[in-house]
Amino acid sequence: MPLGGAWVVGNGDPAGGGSRVHRQTTSADRRRSLLHPRRAVARFVTRIADHLARSAQARGDYRRAEHLFQRALKLVECVLGPSDIEVATVLNNLGVLYKELGRFDEAESVYQRAMALVLAARGEASREVATLYHNLGGLEHARRRYAKGEPHARRGLEIRERLLGPDHPDVAADAAALAAILDGQGKREEAEVLIRRALAVFESVLGSQYYEVVVNLNNLAALRHARGDVHEAEQLYRRTLVLKENLLGADHPDVAVTVNNLAVLYKNQGRYAEAERLYRRALTIFERSLGANHPKVFVCRENYVESVRAQHEGG
Repeated sequence: MPLGGAWVVGNGDPAGGGSRVHRQTTSADRRRSLLHPRRAVARFVTRIADHLARSAQARGDYRRAEHLFQRALKLVECVLGPSDIEVATVLNNLGVLYKELGRFDEAESVYQRAMALVLAARGEASREVATLYHNLGGLEHARRRYAKGEPHARRGLEIRERLLGPDHPDVAADAAALAAILDGQGKREEAEVLIRRALAVFESVLGSQYYEVVVNLNNLAALRHARGDVHEAEQLYRRTLVLKENLLGADHPDVAVTVNNLAVLYKNQGRYAEAERLYRRALTIFERSLGANHPKVFVCRENYVESVRAQHEGG
C-alpha cells in the first residue's frame, strides 16, 4: 500500500513529522524578561536546544534529537515552571519526533500535555491550539484511525483559517492534513479538492521547490493512483522523487516514502522487476534510518513480499 506518513506539513519542519508550535512573544513576556534575566536566559537556551534538536531530526539523527529535546524540557520545567507556555512548545516538538519514530502512545501523551498548557494560557482560538489539533489528527492518521483523526484535523483548519485567512501557507498545511485523513476513509473527491487547494497556495506563496509542495505532490500522486489515473500518478511520483532527493538527499526516510509508493504503482501494473528494485531501496533506507521495528518498515516489507508473490504466481 502507498505510505502517506509525510502528509503532516508545517513551517520549520523539514522532517515532515508534524507542525511546530509557533512561539508568540507578548509585551508581558518582554517585561518579565527584563525583570527576571535568569528566566530570559533559560528561554534563550531552551530555544537553541530545541532548534538543534529539530535540525538533528531533519538529518535523521533521531537519538540526538530526542536527547536535545529532553534536555530542553528539563531546563524549561526547572527554571520557568511546568506550566510555562515554553514547556508546551518543547512537548509538542517532542511529540512530532515520537510520532515520526512510531512511538505513538508517547506522542499522544506529550501532545495532550501541551494542549492542556496552551488552552490554559492562550484559549482555544489560538494558532498553537490549531497546531496541536493538526498534530493530533496526524497522529491518528499514522495509527490509521482516520475517523478519529478527522474531527481534530477539521477543528485545526477551522481555527487557523479564521485567524489567518484561506490563502496562508499554514492554512494550506491544515487543508492538506485533512485531505490525507479523508483519503484514508475513501472520501477521495473532497480530499483531492483540498490537496489541490493546498498546492495552489504553496506554489503561489513559496514556490515550486519548497518542501510542502513536494509532500503534497506525493499525496496527490497517491490519490490519483487510488482513483485509477496511473499515468498522472507516475508523473507526479517521479517529479516528487527528484525534488525530494534534491531537498533531503537520496537516503532520507521521506524519500523512501515516495520510492515505496512508486513501487506499489509498478507492482499494480505488473512491472515487477522495477517494483522489486524500488522496494529494496526503500527498505534499506527505512531500516537504516528508522530501525527494523518501525511501522513504515513493516508496510514496505509487506508490500515487497506481496509483489514477489504476485510475480511468481503470474510467471
